[in-house]
Amino acid sequence: MKPPLHKKAIKKIKRRIPWIGHIINDETAGDLNLAAPELEIQVREGSLCLACRGSRRLCGKPRCPAILKLYSFIKTRNAVASNQMVGSSPPGIFVGRVGYPYVYAGPLVPPVVGDTSLFDFPERWLGKTTDEIIKFRTSLIRGKFRVNVKKPWKNERFLSKTLEVALSRNSVDTEVTFRRKPSGKLLLDGTLQPMGPSALLERMEVGSFKTDFKIEKAYSDGDLKAEEAILDLYLDGVPVSRIQRAFSVGAFGLKDQRRLVPTRWSITAVDSMVSKNLIEKEIKRKRPINEYRVYEFSYLGNRFVVLLTPSSWKYEWIEAWYPGTVWNPNSQEIAMGGDWEGYRGRTTYASIGGCYYAVRLAVAEFLAEEGRQAGVIAMREIHPRFITPLGVWINRESVREALRRRPVKFDSLDEAIDHISKRFSIRIDEWIRTSVLLKDALYQEKITKYL
Repeated sequence: MKPPLHKKAIKKIKRRIPWIGHIINDETAGDLNLAAPELEIQVREGSLCLACRGSRRLCGKPRCPAILKLYSFIKTRNAVASNQMVGSSPPGIFVGRVGYPYVYAGPLVPPVVGDTSLFDFPERWLGKTTDEIIKFRTSLIRGKFRVNVKKPWKNERFLSKTLEVALSRNSVDTEVTFRRKPSGKLLLDGTLQPMGPSALLERMEVGSFKTDFKIEKAYSDGDLKAEEAILDLYLDGVPVSRIQRAFSVGAFGLKDQRRLVPTRWSITAVDSMVSKNLIEKEIKRKRPINEYRVYEFSYLGNRFVVLLTPSSWKYEWIEAWYPGTVWNPNSQEIAMGGDWEGYRGRTTYASIGGCYYAVRLAVAEFLAEEGRQAGVIAMREIHPRFITPLGVWINRESVREALRRRPVKFDSLDEAIDHISKRFSIRIDEWIRTSVLLKDALYQEKITKYL
């Protein structure tokens, strides 16, 4: 069981960095941080995996996710013959969460030399197969060093090299020596993303690299606040994943207040900050759209539908997981859940997790570019064909893709809902029952009715 966050630490962090305080309490922002000497396979008690053993498809999935991850994991581990390795970091880094504020951080390096940028660039993963994405993830060997996120300079030897990797815009040739040959655990409970082997660092050397000059400029400005740096970089066209990486390794903020941010928190923090800024400055007070629009995209067993309504800004994200899927493995019923915000936004962390903010960023980008305002109800139906969790990027990038496509337009909400009912396998009544905004639009009388 993961240790709880220390209450005193939480209070201090909220006071100093209020714009990520709502993320720190989220238990789903976990990290493996494993250091087992050998590969260990764990199976949940009572799991169908013991009866199936990857061959009988008792979970209803077209392929066994455990076997898929296991083969990729072992292939990567066996590619490292000793405790020394040379490879090209995509570039990529990882900052853990377990034990906060003392965490493991370090570079992500595959046993491959060359252009490995695709291995840690989720904006380019859309359209890739599950096998390809898992290969990207498990190919990245995680070098680790222990560091206090509040006093990272105390491990300057490794931190400076990790910063060089994080600030690069191209793959970086990296030579690492581990204390022992990389290994780790493979959990078969479907609750964690696939992750390659890991090991504690003994030595790390970085070859020549080209710095991303936009990120380097923000890093060099010790008077620029972290949130301002993030927004400036986003508006200057820097990909979100690069901003998240640099933010995680402590590249932004006032010089004497910089600190590392666990990778899971940095992803959601950047999505949250950028989308909130777009909503407040580029969407609110703009003219609402004048019709109902339905956008759609399907990918890897997921169906995404986005409904835009002619109203002031409001937003809702709903997920529906079929039995046998990752977050609904044992129930015989479909599991549905969501969260929402009105025109004034929200002050608490969304109950459904980081995917809420990833999708909010995608729809905020779209409306800001169009210069219009709308109500947004985004929905995701997950089928058993979606065999393993891949990260919140799949929601952000899939909704971005849906909004690039030509919408189906309607004059009334009833017509739009009737169309949506034909796009989902789950009955529309279930979506309406789960949705706050749909119920409000369908059943709440408006004062304008009497004017």
